[in-house]
Amino acid sequence: MINFLTYKSIKNRKFTSFLSVLSIALSVTLFLGIERIRNGARDGFTNTISKTDLIVGAKGGSLQLLLYTVFHIGGAVNNIKMTTYNDIKSNPQVEWTIPISLGDAYRGFRVVATDENFYKHYRFRGDQEVKMQEGVLPADTFDVVLGSEVAKKFKHKVGDPIVISHGLSSEAVLSHDNTPFKIVGIMAPTQTPIDTGVYITLQGMEAIHFGWETGVPSGEAINPDRFKKENIEITQLTSFMVKLKSRIAVLRMRRNIDMYPNEPVMAIIPALSLQEMWETIGYVEQILFLVSLCVLLVGVMSILISLYTSINERRREMAILRSLGASSRHVFFLLLYESSFLVLMGCIFGVASMYGLLYFVRPWLESNFSVYLPIEPLSKTEWYYLAGIFVVGTLAGLIPAIKAYLNSLQDGLTIKI
Repeated sequence: MINFLTYKSIKNRKFTSFLSVLSIALSVTLFLGIERIRNGARDGFTNTISKTDLIVGAKGGSLQLLLYTVFHIGGAVNNIKMTTYNDIKSNPQVEWTIPISLGDAYRGFRVVATDENFYKHYRFRGDQEVKMQEGVLPADTFDVVLGSEVAKKFKHKVGDPIVISHGLSSEAVLSHDNTPFKIVGIMAPTQTPIDTGVYITLQGMEAIHFGWETGVPSGEAINPDRFKKENIEITQLTSFMVKLKSRIAVLRMRRNIDMYPNEPVMAIIPALSLQEMWETIGYVEQILFLVSLCVLLVGVMSILISLYTSINERRREMAILRSLGASSRHVFFLLLYESSFLVLMGCIFGVASMYGLLYFVRPWLESNFSVYLPIEPLSKTEWYYLAGIFVVGTLAGLIPAIKAYLNSLQDGLTIKI
């Protein structure tokens, strides 16, 4: 009987009930949406690099080394000698290395010089590898491979020529126009900083700086034979990644690199540095959570306000129910069921809206912010959140339910209409 009366009561107040459900639905959508973005940002951040034990670079800050090597943000204090790289690479404990050389840009996007080990060994988001969407890997000196976002933004295709700018500024006026590159491949999207990189060979990085020893082009005539890969000697790198044969040796190798006698270099463990960095900026995550929680509380308050303000208007209704044999307990549970039904419908529509919004917003977040948001069932934590929302929303109906319970039959019958 109470369920039937609840349905009739909500149907009789369709507009206010709709607004209450809409308020809860929007709150749930925003709360779960922010939670997914928050978790997606954290997971995407910490899974940008996998299967790499150490990153080695010049002495400096550990976060700085992580930022310019993995995220292509900022620059190195100094480069390291190629002899240092070869010495560490030849250590029997080392399984593979990935050299990285930075210093130039293409229309605001970082140019990364590396070798075939990057495409063969680099892993992200667990064990996912770098793949080519079209074209081939760079082989010649002036071959270049574009990240998916770079190719998409400038509508580049395989075979197009590009000219790299000197320095990292997006408004650089000096360019290596005497050494144009040819696009030989475009990478498949990864939703990581890889998508915003322009990848060339180590020999290509050396070649474009031929004659730039003073910081500006010398104007010296260029001999084409000088730019053949076999004629180019790599003298320095910005940093390099290391994978060891045994994880047990990581700390010992790190200590040995930090004490390397021939050059001031340092090694960091990517997983630890990523965690340290996320903790540094973790207050943003907490702010997002608090904002979404406040919005949710506003939605719950709308249920309370809607039911409470309608009590005086419904006193006659409650009195008639009492006169027909309904007890105070029935009146109490009528309002409590009404609030729980409104919250339940709000949660259902909120979850549906969240998935619908996620479907449309996900590509934009992935392309612009490298936030990977898979469409998957609600997690255990999200179910707990929904259960908490339902309980809190239902309890919000206690106040108007108690007020209706305390109204006497005579009070309701004496209201003038």
